[in-house]
Amino acid sequence: MWAILSILVENKPGILFKVTHLFRARDFNIDSISVGVTENPEYSKMTITTVGDEKQIDQIVKQLDKMIDTVKVERLDEHKTVYRELSIFKIKLSNANDSMEINKLANAYGGKVHDVKKDSIMVELTATPDQIKAFEELAKPFGILDVARTGVAALQRSGAE
Repeated sequence: MWAILSILVENKPGILFKVTHLFRARDFNIDSISVGVTENPEYSKMTITTVGDEKQIDQIVKQLDKMIDTVKVERLDEHKTVYRELSIFKIKLSNANDSMEINKLANAYGGKVHDVKKDSIMVELTATPDQIKAFEELAKPFGILDVARTGVAALQRSGAE
């Protein structure tokens, strides 16, 4: 089961290491992680996505909650949460028609085309991880030269608590 964890932590050096070490020590994988300072510079918010069974997810939430530098840990319900990830794809262009096809594909997914060159094109896509995966599958036949992804950023909807 896929889980989105929102963790409010004290903005101190080493906190990212402590959190990731907790996952590693329990042989638990992090699918994506994004971290940023909140409106209060004393705190940072981490958004971590991971996969595990209910018991494993509950255990990691409890362990995170016990950490001294942790202020609040929430498991977000993906149906009551707005979550997105930024990705940038560099895709091979073999001919002039490829550019038009990739442009159509990017538009279908709400992407933006950047840096069109003779042999490659870059597409910026902000979407859910599933939508990014779907775009990636459709772009593979053209030849994906490189990809960069930010990790999921998420906020629970108002009134969804």
